[in-house]
Amino acid sequence: MKLMLKSLAVLLFSAFVMTSCSKDTDPADVDVFAGTFRGSVAYRDAEKNITQDNGSVFVTKVNARYNFRFSDGIPDLTGVEFSQKDANTLISTGSDGTGLITINKDKLVIGFTRNGRTWTADCGR
Repeated sequence: MKLMLKSLAVLLFSAFVMTSCSKDTDPADVDVFAGTFRGSVAYRDAEKNITQDNGSVFVTKVNARYNFRFSDGIPDLTGVEFSQKDANTLISTGSDGTGLITINKDKLVIGFTRNGRTWTADCGR
């Protein structure tokens, strides 16, 4: 009976340890910049002029580049490269456009022009 209780105790302890360890996530593996930001969004080109105070931008990362999917019929802004300003902030670099995109875990600000098209956003989580 003692052997059975010890075996049960070891089994329960092992299950507890395995469960608690599986919840540990390395912060480097989590992209805190991806997700949905809500706020003011706008887009302008030769044919369209869209402005929305209650819009959204869904941010995704594909390999080393970021994509921005806008609400309200605004075309997506894709393939933007970033450099790390600090542990919590990214700043756009290159990407065949001009302007600036800054993003951190709480705020997204876009003022970016590419091929005669302009995207702007001032959004938070």
